[in-house]
Amino acid sequence: MSVAIVTDTTAYLPASVVSERGITVVPLHVVVAGQEFSEGVDISTAEVAKALRAYKPVSTSRPSPSAFLAAYEAAAANGASAIVSIHISGEMSSTVQSAHLAAQHSPVPVTVVDSRSLGMAMGYAVLAACDAAAAGVTAEDVAAQALARCEASTVVFYVDTLEHLRRGGRIGSASAFLGSALAIKPILSLKDGHISALEKVRTSARALARLEELAVAAAERAPEGSDGVDISVHHLDSAARAEDLARRLRERVGNAHEVRVVELGAVVGAHVGPGTIAVAVSPRLATS
Repeated sequence: MSVAIVTDTTAYLPASVVSERGITVVPLHVVVAGQEFSEGVDISTAEVAKALRAYKPVSTSRPSPSAFLAAYEAAAANGASAIVSIHISGEMSSTVQSAHLAAQHSPVPVTVVDSRSLGMAMGYAVLAACDAAAAGVTAEDVAAQALARCEASTVVFYVDTLEHLRRGGRIGSASAFLGSALAIKPILSLKDGHISALEKVRTSARALARLEELAVAAAERAPEGSDGVDISVHHLDSAARAEDLARRLRERVGNAHEVRVVELGAVVGAHVGPGTIAVAVSPRLATS
């Protein structure tokens, strides 16, 4: 069985990795001042950050079922006998719904995975799926290994303001922080597919220090038998702070295979806003 892997642009996998591993990526969409763009195709992260700073209306939308069906048909035409389609949390986007609709009309079986995650936490799961597919296991086992890696991952992040999350309706339990939003810097996490409030601190420097501590602790909690962790530091329009945090994590996390810096794309950036720093810690799980 040849299992093809499909994901969406919110995995934020580097283009070189996508090409090398033969992954099909379906773009989500971002709407800026009434004009729609495809993420990673015809709008840059910098343009979204600029629009947000200028208080232009920015929103996002899922790919159409027809976009997914085209991807599935292309995979089948290239020899795939099954497809595993891994996507952004259904709590954050209706992308998974589009994938399910398209799967009903695919020429080959499609297993749709709601990652309950996003960013490189999902990206590392996609890579785990690629490894499993290359090993020749069934599509069901490929999907299970991807989901297991998502579930084992930790995502923590800091935003300069909760306003963008509030406007986009993705604020979750962090709404408890809104009353003091001007006086605090919120530390948030992605838990079971939605945004959860962790704690609040007084300065951005303290927030970044807490992200570092939380990431180190997450790496230390890697499940027994796992082969270390992969770490990505995400940012939106805050490269210097992200690079500095990544450097400190490289020094402190001895079981890290990689600590890479990955800029957030337009879609997630539209909801978290400029200045955001996020860390994804993903254990490399043992496979059966």
